[in-house]
Amino acid sequence: MKLAPPKSARSPSGSAARMTGQSCYVRVTGTLGERFVEFEFAIGDPELSVELVMQFDQFREFCATHEVTHLSAEEGARLDFERMKWRFGAPGITD
Repeated sequence: MKLAPPKSARSPSGSAARMTGQSCYVRVTGTLGERFVEFEFAIGDPELSVELVMQFDQFREFCATHEVTHLSAEEGARLDFERMKWRFGAPGITD
């Protein structure tokens, strides 16, 4: 069985932002061995994300393809705080 070659990552229909009509977000969480970047990727809501690991050049292409908004350190800290409230109790508290 022969597989069809993958679509180019740069095709207009390949953008999650365009396919869904929602903004895409990236939050870099670390690096591995100076070769890989660890990050969270979200569509629509930065609070609901998946963790991914890619080589730096693949990460740059991924971000360009999906037209991402990079979250600031402050926005990342706010997300961490919200997650802590849910993990350790007191969800819904606004302080």
